Amino acid sequence: MVKAFFVVPVVAVVALSFARYFFVAMKREHQGSDKMVEIASRVATGAMAYLRQQYKIVGCVFVVIALLLACLSYGFKLQNGWVPFAFLSAGFFSGFAGFCGMRTATAASSRTAYAASKSLDFALKVAFRSGAVMGLVVVGLALLDYSIWFLILSKFSNGLVGPRKLIWITNTMLTFAMGTSLQALFARVGGGIFTKAADVGADLVGKVEAGIPEDDPRNPATIADNVGDNVGDVAGMGADLYESYYGAVLAAAGLGAVSFANFGIEIQLMAVLAPAMICVIGVLASIGGMFFVKTREGAESIELLKSLSRGINVSSAIICVGSLAILKLLGLPNAIGIWGAVMFGLLTGIFIGKATEYFTSEAHTPTKTIAENATTGPATVIISGFGTGMLSTALPVLAVVVGTVSSYYCAAGFGENNVSMGLYGIGVAAVGMLSTLGITLATDAYGPIADNAGGNAEMSGLPPDVRKRTDALDSLGNTTAATGKGFAIGSAALTALALVASYIEGIKINLIESGKKVIDVGSLQVEVAAAKLSDIMQSYDIHMLNPKVVSGMFIGAMLTFIFCGLTTMAVGRAASKMVAEVRRQFREITGIMTGESTPDYDRCVTIATTAAQREMILPSFIAVVSPIIVAVIFGVPGVLGLLSGSLSSGFVLALFMSNAGGAWDNAKKYIETGVFGGKHSDAHKAAVIGDTVGDPFKDTAGPSLNILIKLMTIVSIVTIGIAVSHSLL
Repeated sequence: MVKAFFVVPVVAVVALSFARYFFVAMKREHQGSDKMVEIASRVATGAMAYLRQQYKIVGCVFVVIALLLACLSYGFKLQNGWVPFAFLSAGFFSGFAGFCGMRTATAASSRTAYAASKSLDFALKVAFRSGAVMGLVVVGLALLDYSIWFLILSKFSNGLVGPRKLIWITNTMLTFAMGTSLQALFARVGGGIFTKAADVGADLVGKVEAGIPEDDPRNPATIADNVGDNVGDVAGMGADLYESYYGAVLAAAGLGAVSFANFGIEIQLMAVLAPAMICVIGVLASIGGMFFVKTREGAESIELLKSLSRGINVSSAIICVGSLAILKLLGLPNAIGIWGAVMFGLLTGIFIGKATEYFTSEAHTPTKTIAENATTGPATVIISGFGTGMLSTALPVLAVVVGTVSSYYCAAGFGENNVSMGLYGIGVAAVGMLSTLGITLATDAYGPIADNAGGNAEMSGLPPDVRKRTDALDSLGNTTAATGKGFAIGSAALTALALVASYIEGIKINLIESGKKVIDVGSLQVEVAAAKLSDIMQSYDIHMLNPKVVSGMFIGAMLTFIFCGLTTMAVGRAASKMVAEVRRQFREITGIMTGESTPDYDRCVTIATTAAQREMILPSFIAVVSPIIVAVIFGVPGVLGLLSGSLSSGFVLALFMSNAGGAWDNAKKYIETGVFGGKHSDAHKAAVIGDTVGDPFKDTAGPSLNILIKLMTIVSIVTIGIAVSHSLL
């Protein structure tokens, strides 16, 4: 083991130490009045109660799946024996990252509201650095988990030596990502259903019917709404991006082991470690960039956005220089080309963020146009939002296309036909895109904190100038949240492509472990150990004229729509119950509107919790079972078709839903600044309808799709043995 490896766990501990530093600094800030503390306590209690219930259900599911994996490992010998244990540990780390972020966010809301009574810059720093806890915990735990399992598998490598040892280690570790993906899907779907059920109830009954603000203490759903921001946009997003980050590093490391197998064991090891070392530079760059985020009093939304962008830009500049230096120090062949792949990944992520910002920010034309259409009613709001969402997919998709092709040829060497090296380039491009996750996730987690701070200010009756500051931060948070979702979706596309390549390599490893010596490639027989990726594909007849492949593609494309349909309708059912409950309380509890009686907030939290726990099971079950069913029926060609179909359709559909929802939300907030009649106008009511339609788009179905894509790929990798040896066709 080279000394360079131990930099990874050391920097992981550094990230966790800075997370603790920011957490302790936030806890030292003033919580505000007794009323502010009481409201924050209600939200924190509801959020933790939800999370405990979710972890009980998810824990039971994980135990059952771990037992099934143990049967596959020890009973049928279809996979590595370490998988069941690492599956549980990966899921635990993912869930723990979300827990830490949510605990911080719920504690930060009242402190941010109090800071807003002092200055806008003070409030921005409290909210952002509280969000930074989430970002640093995610990257720190992911790198720590990676380091621990790399050391364990290096020690217990079944007597393997030379290049095969690292191929075995990285391929085994790749299957561990199933734990993070499954935990992320439960967190995203369950949290998304909770938060949107509460949000729709608070909006439709509170704003539209009762004519009171969303965060008014007379609104029975307002506490549930604030709880939902934390369980969906903090705990859910944390688990989501933990899974993206972890999966990207594992996929790139696996491709590195294969691509550099003929360069000698030392170079191969450097190629395996390079993705984690790039992340090390990214962690340090993120920490440095966090201290550049500040603003002036009275700043407009564009200025606030620039203040956050300043931190991200500083981090990106550091990663540009640092990644080149680290690749040179590792001594990788074509280090400049691999660095070019990292840069294309980073630039692709930045471009997707800017494109998402343009289509969802109230400072730009698309969202302003939706707001203007609200003057003619809800129908035109819905139509313009759908159109904006569809158009918004073009730039991110083209960016991913350019990034994929460019990173492939940079790493492969222009003019050379080196598929393995090209795929490694795509893998490190995904790592490059996520390398500054520490700070980009901080800008995302900041949003729910600012939103809760605004709610706290409203319910506590703080002066209008405080609410004006929190509204400015909240509006910016909507844009950063949409940008974060676009970022996660874009990275999922690159990571999933790298995982598909890893699936083909996994087939080769499975054939070797099962004792198969040669495969038929056309009229020739090729030794399995010497087979290229193209040989494996030709051997299994993987092409567009194979009906198994085409059938798998149709099924994969269909599943993304089925998944979105299930999650969107789940929000609708849960929201209906919430709307009925809020109406009942307004009708039956006398004195709510006059402030003489307190609404039953807990009842609304219970309704959202129960609905979320029940409704998240079926979509998650489909994601796990579908690849196995396709593997049993159609074998390897069908599975690759399934993964191709779900990746292509799911990527575009996720962008559409996330951006349309974000644009509808910010169009409503733009009207609330006073344009087109402002609050309580007909235009505002129409915009609220658009916002409620977009809620499940942007916070439940859309962002869950990128997890679905990767989870299906990981499940396929884990169950390769079924597709190779036990298919019916």
